[in-house]
Amino acid sequence: MVKHIILWTLREDLTAEQKQEVKKDIKAGLEGLKGLVPGLLDIVVNIDGRLETSNCDLMLDSTLESFEALKGYAVHPAHVAVADGKVRPYTIQRTCLDFEV
Repeated sequence: MVKHIILWTLREDLTAEQKQEVKKDIKAGLEGLKGLVPGLLDIVVNIDGRLETSNCDLMLDSTLESFEALKGYAVHPAHVAVADGKVRPYTIQRTCLDFEV
């Protein structure tokens, strides 16, 4: 199995209300991929409980069957649609950690 962890920082020009809406949209979009993308076993987007010591705004924690499944997830049309429509327009930084478990 493979863990795919992403941390994002939202654009600074967004208001607090806009950031909350964007986070909800990202969560709904990405978590909605479960059952659509082959090999995607689990996917959770954490948008709440952020402490002031954090230097990012939200986190994706996903588990895939294999490295091949991760590569397929990256180019799957449903994932690309969420990334292009709900994530990339509103983020300024992305950090990724992929590892085998």
